[in-house]
Amino acid sequence: MFVDYNTVKECDCGLLEKERQGSKLRFAAIPDTYKGITLKEITTKHYKDQANKEIFKSVAKLVKWYLENLYENIEKGKGIYFWSNTKGSGKTMLAAALANELVNEHHRYVKFATSLDILDEIRATYDRKDRESEDNESKLLKDLVTSEFLVIDDFGTERATDWAGEKFYQIVNKRYINKKVTFYTSNYDLQTLKYDDRITNRIKERSFIAHFPEESVREVIARLENNFERIAYGTD
Repeated sequence: MFVDYNTVKECDCGLLEKERQGSKLRFAAIPDTYKGITLKEITTKHYKDQANKEIFKSVAKLVKWYLENLYENIEKGKGIYFWSNTKGSGKTMLAAALANELVNEHHRYVKFATSLDILDEIRATYDRKDRESEDNESKLLKDLVTSEFLVIDDFGTERATDWAGEKFYQIVNKRYINKKVTFYTSNYDLQTLKYDDRITNRIKERSFIAHFPEESVREVIARLENNFERIAYGTD
């Protein structure tokens, strides 16, 4: 058999890498609203209160330190629990920007989901035949417990039934045992989260706790984005 070693074939490494990156982004399922957001875009400018600006700076420093020590934190299975009692304080935006950073800059596999979506997807599997339902639920839970990084957004907003508690215990416990990194956003601190200490103790042990400013920036951002003069004339 004759092999022509002089034949030059263009390497398709770039294409393969692009396909792998596309696969990571599809798996991450980061909401469209937050897909392009980066950590550099997250600033204090939308907070009115100076004290809240300082609180946010502390959270931003934690995220920066976390990424600088990423391998050590992965080894320990340490994530971050972002919380504030105030809705719209920027928790989800920062968690999504962190997820984007991990996917795009560190080439990691991340899964992003709200707590309600997780429970809804599990319930949806029950609409199928029994055996198929078990298989689908097992696959879904496997994705949630084995993903290198998992972001659970709005944790605690769901109704804390016994069934919900058991499903989240499955996820949290398996990730705890296997030292998989989990990030949470919540409107509750761990003391007022409506789940038992099987869940909260595991989160506490494997998470840095980051208290966000108790100030909503959602209205400020909406007002800026919908400002007619800024849109029409490029002025603020």
